[in-house]
Amino acid sequence: MVSNADEVIVTTRKPKPSKETDTREKHIPRYHVVLLDDNDHTYEYVIEMLGELFGYPVEKAFLLACEVDLTGRAILLTTTKEHAELKQEQIHAYGPDPRIPRCKGSMTCILEPAD
Repeated sequence: MVSNADEVIVTTRKPKPSKETDTREKHIPRYHVVLLDDNDHTYEYVIEMLGELFGYPVEKAFLLACEVDLTGRAILLTTTKEHAELKQEQIHAYGPDPRIPRCKGSMTCILEPAD
């Protein structure tokens, strides 16, 4: 408190920016989860797998199955690398199509940078 003064002068210091409070935007790389076509899995298998692993409704899963069949590949999801790797592992662990006796394993899925 200042007594006998006509003015009060207040000074403030600007805090130094720290690494923890840096507000610059950081770019998190995104990756496509890409399902590849083969002849050892049925549409039913793809639709079921996409429903179980991605939560896609039958209609969306069917359209993706058609895309894989017609073009040889379909982007299932674009996300962070860690999430993309998880989805890739889930697809590779899904197992063979029980409707096709010659089927020996899961479908193939690759990751591609989205940018």
